[in-house]
Amino acid sequence: MAKQREEPSAYQRALALLVRREHSRKELGRKLKAKGIEREDADTALDKLNKQDFQNDARFAEVLARSRVSAGYGPTRIRAELGTHGLSRDDIDNAMEIIETDWAATALDLVSRKYGNKDLADQAVRRKATDFLLRRGFDQKTAFAATKLSNHHPDE
Repeated sequence: MAKQREEPSAYQRALALLVRREHSRKELGRKLKAKGIEREDADTALDKLNKQDFQNDARFAEVLARSRVSAGYGPTRIRAELGTHGLSRDDIDNAMEIIETDWAATALDLVSRKYGNKDLADQAVRRKATDFLLRRGFDQKTAFAATKLSNHHPDE
């Protein structure tokens, strides 16, 4: 008689996901639900993982924020994305504080890399560069400052 494999528990499934990368509690709950795990079982598993510090929303927020900064995203976009993961305002604020990024320098670097060989004196180019930064999640003040002519030296 063939031995039937036992289905992994909610805890085992969640732990397997956490081994690959950090997840928010909300994200893990959604993935467990998609696998047909009952909410009560999922909550029990997630509570246990949290107590063991295998799942930690504050750590998840910091890891995701650092990842997005290194990918060239601004604070507005990062905060918005963190918010979609069901994180507390405190976890989001702490993550943004911990990453200590010079947003003006980051924006300037992005403009220099993407538009370095283009003439920012051209209003259309400057508008495209500013729009690019705004879409990336930088505020208007930072975007406008990064695309000012005084910041761009094509001869360097």
